[in-house]
Formats: sequence, C-alpha cells, structure tokens
Amino acid sequence: MIGKLFTTIGCMLSLALVHALMAENKKVESKADTQADNEGFVPMFDGKTLTGWEEMPAAAVKAWSVVDGAIVGEGDKGRGYLVFENRELADFELKLSYRFPGKGNSGVSVRARPDETGRRKFQSYHADLGDLGSGRKVLGAWDFHVPGRKEHSCFRGDRLVIDANDNPALTKIEGAVTEADIVKDGWNAVHLIVKGNTLKFFINGKPASEFSEHLPDEKRLHKGMIQLQLHDPGMFVHFKDLRLKILK
Repeated sequence: MIGKLFTTIGCMLSLALVHALMAENKKVESKADTQADNEGFVPMFDGKTLTGWEEMPAAAVKAWSVVDGAIVGEGDKGRGYLVFENRELADFELKLSYRFPGKGNSGVSVRARPDETGRRKFQSYHADLGDLGSGRKVLGAWDFHVPGRKEHSCFRGDRLVIDANDNPALTKIEGAVTEADIVKDGWNAVHLIVKGNTLKFFINGKPASEFSEHLPDEKRLHKGMIQLQLHDPGMFVHFKDLRLKILK
C-alpha cells in the first residue's frame, strides 16, 4: 500500500511539474509574440507633454492637453486635429489606445494634406472612431476625405476594393470586430497598417475594415500627416500608447 501511495504521489507531482512547465512555456511564447509584434515601433508620445505634436488649425484656446499620461481632446475648446511632427509619412504601421468617457466622434487621419480645393481643411484617409453607440458607419469605418472623387462607403466589417474606374466592390470580413469586442468607456487598442494602395484597420486585435484602391496615381494620397481628430462640441477623447513603425 505504501509503495502504491508513493507511486501515486510521484505521478501527481510529475503531472504538476508538466503543467507548470507548459504554463511557463506559454508565458515565454506569449512574451516572444509580444516582442515580435512590437519590433520596430517607436513611441510618438512621451506621456507627459505634447512635444512632437501641433494643433491644426491653430487656436487661441488649446483643445488638446495631457492628463494622467494620456492625450486629451476637449471639444468645447475647439474642433480640429492634433498633428504628428513627421508630416511626410507614406507606408507605416500605427498603434494606439483610445477611449471615450462619454459620447463622441473622433478618429485618425492618415496621409493627410491641406485641401487646396477649399472644400475641407485637409484631404485624408480617415479611420473613424466613435463611442460604442455610434454604430458601424462611424466606429471602425474608413472615410475618404478626398474632394474630386467618390467618397465610397467602407463601414465596420467591410472590405472594399476600388477599381481603376472608381467602381467599388464590397465584401464582408470574416471574424470582424463587433460591438461586443469594444470596451465601453474604457481603453481599446487600434492598429492601422498603411502600405501602398491597401489600408487596414484593426480594433482590439480584430479586423475592423480595410480597402484597396487601383485609381490613377493623381487621384490617390501617397503620403502626408497623421492627425488625431476632435470632431464634436462637448465631447472628450483620450489617446495613449501611440507607437509608429515606418515600413520600407
């Protein structure tokens, strides 16, 4: 009996050791994955100041500030953009976290440039962000702020292909992010991949929307600014953990 007891205890200890090793290996693999995911990214925000950023258009009352380690946009102080210092960005990946403490409409404009037509302040491709109640036409959508061409719909869950004649073709993205994946009033992670004529938008690790365009070069945006948007009076939006990776 004593021999069997020791054998049983030995087996239990062996199993416990195997499980412990498996758990440790998973931790190591997870850490390696995180390191690989973040390789090549550099911080865009020091967590204390708006060094490297500028409000556009300039306002007498500043609408952007830093509070508790986050960039805060306050809608009652102005509507506009906070622009990153490198204004000639073409192909890159951008990661950040955002939250809305209440209702709001914001987002990230990429390859932005002044709009010489005067219809808008800026031309850009715009990754739309809004509070959880703003719907798929806002939260997780791509907007086309490009006067002189069609502003096609590319809502959350959509994959859009624009052909050389500016004709759109839409398909659904399998496993796209849903409202159930969004943290209400809390922090959510965004990942943008801007490469060539294809732009991809992810929220909390799941695809939100993406588009590819095959228009002539003169109708496309090839490089420009990264802009954080402040859209509505009375709203607040917070950003943190902003990181940039330039793609070759």
